[in-house]
Amino acid sequence: MIVFVTDELPKPGTTGHMAFNFAVLDWLRATGFQVRVFVTGEPQPWPVSRYRLFPVTGPHVVQAGRFLLPRGPVSALRILGRALRRLIPGTLTRRLRKQGLETAASLGHFPPAPDLRWCARAIARLAPHAVLIDTIFSAPLLAEPELAGLNSVILTHDIFHRRAQVLRAVGYQIEPASLTREAEAALLAKARAIAAIQPSDAALLREMCPPSQTVLTAPMPAYPCPRPRLVQRIAGRLVFVGSASLPNLDGLRWFFTEIWPHLEGTGVTLDLVGECGLGLRLLPAGVTVRGAVAQLAPILHRAQLAIAPVRVGSGLKVKLLDYARHGLYTIATPEALEGFTPDPAAPFIAAASPGAFAQAIIRHVATPPAPGAALAYCTQHYGREASFQTLRQALEDQTPTPQPGLRHLPL
Repeated sequence: MIVFVTDELPKPGTTGHMAFNFAVLDWLRATGFQVRVFVTGEPQPWPVSRYRLFPVTGPHVVQAGRFLLPRGPVSALRILGRALRRLIPGTLTRRLRKQGLETAASLGHFPPAPDLRWCARAIARLAPHAVLIDTIFSAPLLAEPELAGLNSVILTHDIFHRRAQVLRAVGYQIEPASLTREAEAALLAKARAIAAIQPSDAALLREMCPPSQTVLTAPMPAYPCPRPRLVQRIAGRLVFVGSASLPNLDGLRWFFTEIWPHLEGTGVTLDLVGECGLGLRLLPAGVTVRGAVAQLAPILHRAQLAIAPVRVGSGLKVKLLDYARHGLYTIATPEALEGFTPDPAAPFIAAASPGAFAQAIIRHVATPPAPGAALAYCTQHYGREASFQTLRQALEDQTPTPQPGLRHLPL
């Protein structure tokens, strides 16, 4: 059994890090592992929420068949309160964000100590072969005495102190403010192995961590999803998929301020998919906010190009692989392209300046690239077994040290 500790429910087609978590757990299950998800906090959107992808438990959530339920009335009231706040009309939400909230960026949240204690005791009773930790923010769990000697891997997703440095440089307030390189290294040191999402991140992590730690690379796999023959792409249609995270909103503000004026009158339109559109105000004509969608493929199959105007580097930009596996090329900043496997046929067009970005869009909308190279790039470099082979070795090769009260199951 593999236990996965997170503060969000892994699911495909959502934010990049959640989609990556789902891909890892789905692969583990396909290779024969039992998977159990431990969720800190209160992850469900409503007090009674449907979720059936993986078995889930946590200090504030219990699973009953296909549904997640709160553990007690206090959790139920908190979940209901957050759900009701989400029903606030979009115009009011944007008005509230004008009050300065949009200048703050949360890198992540550390679970409360009681949540960690609950998880540690419950994990020890299960006696799993290994525990996967979702980012450094759940890493304090590994200091609990019940888990001493247990094989553990942190899925990093990003190097957070570097992200903090970049966001501070462009004027944002960062939470937690005390996350330095040394603090991040101390959190990483709690695990036996660290999984980076791209090779350049792995190299930086090796510099931060002691030689005794295993640092491996486990990029997001990308399964080709070619466009159906009867579906036609819409001339001039661009697409951007993303959450309302600060890096996404910062990049889109830059795009609309510096690049979009060059595209006016050219027939170019843009679909904003996900929560990113709700975090922006006064969008220009030709931009459609689609919000969260049940099926992403129909939107990507009708677009001609994707854009990635991201100004914050580190971490693999998972959405670019999603674009590629649907046959789309992406016009992207150099920061957005960090970490991808080099290939002359890669479906990415780099554009560093606003003028170059706009010209690349106009040129490739006029002559759209054929989808074959994008699909082949995914097949060649981001197959599932190739992506997760080193992670499998880390889970299989590191024999945990037996501890009192822990019974380690063979693979």
